[in-house]
Amino acid sequence: MPSTPTTTSATSATPEAPVSPAAETPGSTAPGAPLTAQRCACGPTRRQVLRGTGAVAGVVAGAGVLAACVEQKPTPEEAAASASAAGAGTVVVALADVPVGGAVSAKVGGQDVLVTQPTQGEVHAFSAICTHAGCTVAPGDGELLCPCHQSRYALTDAAVLGGPAPEPLPAIQVEVSGSDVVLP
Repeated sequence: MPSTPTTTSATSATPEAPVSPAAETPGSTAPGAPLTAQRCACGPTRRQVLRGTGAVAGVVAGAGVLAACVEQKPTPEEAAASASAAGAGTVVVALADVPVGGAVSAKVGGQDVLVTQPTQGEVHAFSAICTHAGCTVAPGDGELLCPCHQSRYALTDAAVLGGPAPEPLPAIQVEVSGSDVVLP
């Protein structure tokens, strides 16, 4: 006698455990209710919310660190113009504080500047913002030196003596008035 293949329908599979009315309510769990009945279709799960919150916090923290790294500084030219705008007669530094053959750092109009005295009584002032990467240039040994990438500038005209700086530091007009170096 030929055998006939038997087929099973999807309805003949093992039935799931009955779901209690309490388990059908979103977010509730009844004792003995199958785990498949616990999912709520009304929004994200707590785990999804926490994961999303963690990701957002990471992005915000990363943006904060990046913003700190990209602090907006004025260009050397803007800093020189701002210092010059402090007004005629503004004292930059006492002449006695500027060594002959050297320089000192000062602030004028909120801007970092360098005042040099290459020879006795000859004074110059320059923006202290490096023309290469915007770091603050400092007095060096007979020159002006950028500590970031070792650009070097001359005391007399801030011409580039070495390093990656592409151009001299912008000059700020100053003069000697009595015992002070002042803006004209």
